[in-house]
Amino acid sequence: MKFVVTGASGFVGRALSRFLLEQGHTVTGLGTSPVSGMTPHAGFTWISADTTRAGKWQEAVADADGVVNLAGRTIFKRWTRAYKRQIVDSRLKTTGHLVSAMAGENKILLSTSAVGYYGSRGEERLDEQAKAGDDFLARLSMDWEKAALAAEKKGVRVAIMRFGVVLGAGGGALAQMVPAFRSFAGGPLGNGRQWFSWIHTADLLSAVQFLIGNQNSQGVYNFCAPGVVRQKTFARALGKVLGRPALVPAPSIALRVMMGEMADMLLASQRVVPQRLIDEGFTFRFPDVDRALADLLKASP
Repeated sequence: MKFVVTGASGFVGRALSRFLLEQGHTVTGLGTSPVSGMTPHAGFTWISADTTRAGKWQEAVADADGVVNLAGRTIFKRWTRAYKRQIVDSRLKTTGHLVSAMAGENKILLSTSAVGYYGSRGEERLDEQAKAGDDFLARLSMDWEKAALAAEKKGVRVAIMRFGVVLGAGGGALAQMVPAFRSFAGGPLGNGRQWFSWIHTADLLSAVQFLIGNQNSQGVYNFCAPGVVRQKTFARALGKVLGRPALVPAPSIALRVMMGEMADMLLASQRVVPQRLIDEGFTFRFPDVDRALADLLKASP
């Protein structure tokens, strides 16, 4: 199959592009970077483009059998009013342009969303039927999903992937966390009682393959491991794998001073379960956090 991957120069985008190439597919990567950061491969083409604007890049989308939409400015940056607009536009405008370029049966759009859809919900168990929250990320996720689901009217099969925190070697969230723990400065965020939803990169990639291969799979899916844990449990597990204590908490008030509104995302409690993936028969290789971290950090000193 011919795939287009937006956000292909990002941490997840590069991993997914490599994975699809290994499965024998051809991949066109889209992103704003001048280069992809990918190892050259005969089946990979890179297009540097501003996907918030319509353009010639949409021809690759029209020609593809499937699109995996990972585009979006990072949310791990202080949210000024201007930057929040970039966060929104990079997701909604890109998705709208993708949908307008796609048409035809037997095509698939896998579009990213996030467990931020649910807002902070305390102890509530959140499957795909749970209602949305009402904060900035929840409203953004609702609009983002609506923009992608519009492709159904054009005969495209659409699957929404609500990502938890993606754990992978060599980048992503762990690259931000590990240095603090190695410096004996790691610990829980806030009081650590909030639920923390996560997924191992290997399971994320396998779940993408699962949805592509199952013609009846469509709608919303929580992309997170079944072994959701409290944030302090995650911190202890990370410290254990690294041979470091997890004793230095980051107080809520300090996080809010340093990060502003973004701190609310880090302190949110989201007890998310991947109910639809489980119901449809997907098997997680890394369902619990201890096994996932041991796999990802096995080579760490």
